[in-house]
Amino acid sequence: MYQIAKNKLNELYGAISAKEDLFLPVQKAGQTNYGLWTEEAVVDIDTLKTVKSGKDCFFPQSEVLYKSRYEGGKVSIDPAELQNQPFVVFGMRACDVRAVKVLDQVFLTDPVDTYYAARREHGTIVALACHEPEESCFCKVFGIDCADPVADVAAWMIEGELYWKPLTEKGEALTKAVAELLNDADEAKVEEEKTAIRAIVEKLPYSNLSLEGWGQEDYMDRFNSPVWEELYKPCLACGTCTFVCPTCQCYDIKDYDTGHGVQRYRCWDSCMYSDFTMMAHGNNRNSQMQRFRQRFMHKLVYYPVNNNGMFSCVGCGRCVEKCPSSLNIVKVIKAFENQGGEK
Repeated sequence: MYQIAKNKLNELYGAISAKEDLFLPVQKAGQTNYGLWTEEAVVDIDTLKTVKSGKDCFFPQSEVLYKSRYEGGKVSIDPAELQNQPFVVFGMRACDVRAVKVLDQVFLTDPVDTYYAARREHGTIVALACHEPEESCFCKVFGIDCADPVADVAAWMIEGELYWKPLTEKGEALTKAVAELLNDADEAKVEEEKTAIRAIVEKLPYSNLSLEGWGQEDYMDRFNSPVWEELYKPCLACGTCTFVCPTCQCYDIKDYDTGHGVQRYRCWDSCMYSDFTMMAHGNNRNSQMQRFRQRFMHKLVYYPVNNNGMFSCVGCGRCVEKCPSSLNIVKVIKAFENQGGEK
């Protein structure tokens, strides 16, 4: 266990950035999101939740897959270069680290997504414990301990000191690279901090949501429940929930004519959109109710059934805060908890 004073963190950032790219929460236009560290960056590790998670560092919102060009009667195809340099993602919360594990199950299972795999191979995650979890948080429901994040390095901010604990080989390598800035630390204060954080979690309004009936292979009663017909009605199909969600992994692939060739790229998509998975014959989910149901059945049933019980929700609470119609996964879980999911 090591520590460094908060007022010396810029030195730490500089030391990391001198050897590899460093992504961390940066404030721009009053909002905090992950960005590349520079000496001019307004770093904001005090904000509990970035608007979007660090998912972008491993699965960007938009990325070019390859470029093609037709010239002289021949077609040339140039695949995009895979990530080949190490980088660090600093300040991810425990929920967002678990979200990366959810993405791993999707992109690292055969057939492996080589773009994602290259980023995971070269990325090191420094996770930061949640000093004061907020009312919209419910990570405990999914077995996540925000007081003790599991990443390459776990960190805690306590009374003006950042406590630092490497947990993996990547974490040990990063620690060695910045060792001259770190001092030995006693874990006693960290244990006190964990206890205090867990006490806060127990008092949060959503910490004891019941997942009874979810994540089961026998789900048709829930699928056909009339509860969905009432739940979906306020949905605007704006897709906000999917774009702030750290576990959503759907994407579209498109071609862009640059005037000098064609770029094929992929970009995040949303199951809440009417043209999602549109094919020549149309769309197999042609109502907003069906699209709404699909999102939550995937998070709470289809994904855990196919991934050893791991849910595709991490309780970060972003959808709770951002949905303009106050629709979110908590409301869905509580609706079925109160009504049994069938009538």
